[in-house]
Amino acid sequence: MSLDKILSIAGKPGLFQMVTQTRGGFVAVSLVDGKKVTVNLKSNVSVLSEIAIYTLQEEMPLIEVFKKISEKEMGAKTAVSHKADKLDLEGYFFGVMPNYDEDRVYASDIKKVIQWYNILQENKLLDFSAEALEASSNKGVDKGAAASGKMTTPKGNVKQAGPKASSAAKGGGKTSKAAVKK
Repeated sequence: MSLDKILSIAGKPGLFQMVTQTRGGFVAVSLVDGKKVTVNLKSNVSVLSEIAIYTLQEEMPLIEVFKKISEKEMGAKTAVSHKADKLDLEGYFFGVMPNYDEDRVYASDIKKVIQWYNILQENKLLDFSAEALEASSNKGVDKGAAASGKMTTPKGNVKQAGPKASSAAKGGGKTSKAAVKK
């Protein structure tokens, strides 16, 4: 399965798989405990297929990072826990991606990547077939993020531009009387 329907929801631990969309948001199932949750459109949600990790040359899609981890671990869970200390996490990640940008990828990001990999591996949702990798790389993390109103934060997270930001950018936002000069 590709990462298109796998979500990270701010304020909720673990990962979620989107089941269906509703008028006011969507229904998702936790990959950790199997509980269903409803999420409204105002929640900060990141789709894993839209997340990339900064390297010294370019941004690497998360599926490619997961593939490198899987190759290192031969398809098993990671040798290091996401609860390990900062130096252990950075040392492990350096072994997986020696060219990651240490200034823009924080220990908290590495924790998330390791935790997410282990959750996906445990649920047998990692698919490194040629079709899945091509589909995720064709999304174009940079192009897709710019075109869809998403931006990559310094920590590698992707955030959706809110309705206020997009309407203001189009010139459709309301202006206050103080801002209008006569």
